[in-house]
Amino acid sequence: MGLTSVGIGSGMDIGGIVTALVQAESAGKIAKFDVNEGKINAQISGIGSLKSAMSEFQDKLELLSKPETFSSQKVTLSSKDFFSATVDKNAVAGKYEVKVQQLAQSQKVGSTVVADKTTPIGAGSLTIGVGSGDSFNISVSDTDSLTDIMAKINDAEDNNDVTATIINGELGPQLVLGSKKTGEDNLITVTAADTGPGTGLSDTFSMTELTPAKNAEVFIDGVKVISQSNTINEAITGVSLSLTAADVNKSTSITVSKNTEKSKTAITGFVESYNTLMTTIKDLSGYDPETKKAGILQGDALPRSIQSQLRTMISSEYTTSDGSATLASIGIKTTREGLLEVDDSILTEALNKDKGNIAELFSTEETGLAFKMDKLVDNYVQSGGILDGRDNTLDEQLTRIADSREQLSRRMSAYSDRLYKQFNAMDLVVANLNSQSSMLQSRLDSLPGVVRKNN
Repeated sequence: MGLTSVGIGSGMDIGGIVTALVQAESAGKIAKFDVNEGKINAQISGIGSLKSAMSEFQDKLELLSKPETFSSQKVTLSSKDFFSATVDKNAVAGKYEVKVQQLAQSQKVGSTVVADKTTPIGAGSLTIGVGSGDSFNISVSDTDSLTDIMAKINDAEDNNDVTATIINGELGPQLVLGSKKTGEDNLITVTAADTGPGTGLSDTFSMTELTPAKNAEVFIDGVKVISQSNTINEAITGVSLSLTAADVNKSTSITVSKNTEKSKTAITGFVESYNTLMTTIKDLSGYDPETKKAGILQGDALPRSIQSQLRTMISSEYTTSDGSATLASIGIKTTREGLLEVDDSILTEALNKDKGNIAELFSTEETGLAFKMDKLVDNYVQSGGILDGRDNTLDEQLTRIADSREQLSRRMSAYSDRLYKQFNAMDLVVANLNSQSSMLQSRLDSLPGVVRKNN
């Protein structure tokens, strides 16, 4: 390459000429690279939008593919003063009257009163248990006070059922043990054995009941139910009660009914997500005559194939125990634009009268609508799926364009060097010719008989 852009001999702008020639040679190819690269990046963006819409649609299908979405129950209470209630899928629709006569209560027992909680009591051992559970042992040294014994009980690794505390009452401090479990089956037992002189430990731990253990007692439709705890799980099929207060003279109504709102929410969410997906496909692959703009995936068979397969599933019949069923039979209809719309009154009536057929329509394994759609969509959006494959293909095309740009750059660099050599060689020839011309003119001017004209 020349050291200067201006020819020494010719006076020409060699740098400018070479740059212009190189640009003329490469401009068309670079423009083509830019156009192709822009199209590919737009397609990658379009595939990303399509994958996002399909993933969101798949999330809605997950809820529809679960049978419990259509078999759930709900519970309402006439009052929340005495208990709360939850239901599971086994709950039976109906109404129940409940009266809480008594809450379950844990037992508390106390040691004898001591003069000073920091004074040693006496050496020995304590064996403590609750109900039929495993007991645990505490070793008491001759320097341990009531406070030390309390700490040993609470810190024992195998103590799961008892809490110990010291209460400073009117007569003095005493150790109180409380059961962590309620009910009459969970009584506290304490056995003390002395190992040192005297009977300090056994006398101190001659326990007295301070608070009796009680079972929970409720009446359900007049039937008495006893529970060791304030959580009653099996008295009413599929219903759990958590008792909080008692008054046998006041009744609370429990009403268990079908939870159609959960099913309706799942179905309407599916419809909205389906419409969003179909609109996305239309925008990506269609043509807008008003703006005269084509979608970035127009002419691509991929989105059209997805659209066609989903529409086929939407319009198909599905087998249930009550015969064939379609989306239209539960109030979901297809519009002229190929989208879905919900007739709320028909859907509500279908859900209220449903005996499991709607669940079969959507969630039957292998043959249900939601199951089949989920399987179809997963083929496209899963890691390594069809859309990832398309992305990889487009990325490879971008890589080839980048390689072609690099190759073009090397060719143009070599072309530029070649032009500089040619123009510099020409410039040298012109410089030599100019030098010879000047020398010849000088000799001619010095010949005899040649008169120089002076201005």
